[in-house]
Amino acid sequence: MMMSRGAVGSVVLTAVALTATAGVAAAAPAPAVSHGKVTDNLYMSLGDFEDATSGQNPKVKAMIDRKDIGGVQVVVPWKALEGKKGEYKWSRLDHALTYLQQRHKQLFVQVQDRFFDVAMKDANVPQYVKDESGVAPTIDENPDNPTTHGAMVAQWNKGVRTDFQAMLKAMAKKFDGKLAGVNLPETAVEVDTKTDQTKYTSKSYIDAEIDNMRFGKKVFAKTQFIQYVNFLPDDDDHKRMKEMFDLARDKKIGIGGPDTLPDRPYQMENSYKFLHAYKAALPLVAMAVQEPDINAKDPKTGKPYTRERFTGFARDYLGARQMFWTTEAGWLQKPAA
Repeated sequence: MMMSRGAVGSVVLTAVALTATAGVAAAAPAPAVSHGKVTDNLYMSLGDFEDATSGQNPKVKAMIDRKDIGGVQVVVPWKALEGKKGEYKWSRLDHALTYLQQRHKQLFVQVQDRFFDVAMKDANVPQYVKDESGVAPTIDENPDNPTTHGAMVAQWNKGVRTDFQAMLKAMAKKFDGKLAGVNLPETAVEVDTKTDQTKYTSKSYIDAEIDNMRFGKKVFAKTQFIQYVNFLPDDDDHKRMKEMFDLARDKKIGIGGPDTLPDRPYQMENSYKFLHAYKAALPLVAMAVQEPDINAKDPKTGKPYTRERFTGFARDYLGARQMFWTTEAGWLQKPAA
């Protein structure tokens, strides 16, 4: 099946019972109630964050200091955290954390192992991973965008996954309890099997994602660990997605997504319906609004989504408590209310 990225580009928990055979469609609908105030945060790459805080981008620097912004989610590629095998680099994260703590803001870190619209040789992962054939070619056939090619870490290779988890463990030893959250990126992937040499299968890929979820939660005992889930390859019956949500519910793993696109059919038929059904049972739902999302058309109006539409849907339907906004969002271009 064709996979798409999805973009046009502490509470008392109650369990939601879902049958394994009927899937999420058989569950009683979650109540459409507000989960309270959503905390708004900025979303940017680590490099963009550093440009802002150094003064090279004063506009974004001013956004970080806004009173209505709770913190920043920085996307940090594996290579930024590890050079040679087992030699970890924390100075850039240390700087980001110190900068935000001094301003009473929170830091969320997205550890990136997949890269869109990039050649495999340029994938931002440690060189030793590339040398060990630990990177796979991907293709993004999003119907809203031209087809692009990218690369991702071959997490289904046990040796590669062991190295990745070793980095997560070292990161947790250094930062657990200091960060507001750590998340792994979206699950949507389509490996280019015509050129792949890593022995990818959709089953081994999903198994690896689940293993990383378990491991991340284990090592980040004091920091909220979050897995972004949007689509899964070859999971038309959604049994594997349900497995991931069941694990998140049982192990108190947060769930989020890379795109907030209210009422978009493809999203509604995949992770959104699970988020809706499980929202009362998850410790945290965190949703991003990336740059392509702000230009997408609302199916209800035929016009771009408004801030209120993004936030209302994320809060009331998906159960989001944290939102991460592209710095291109219109409301961020205006003074804080």
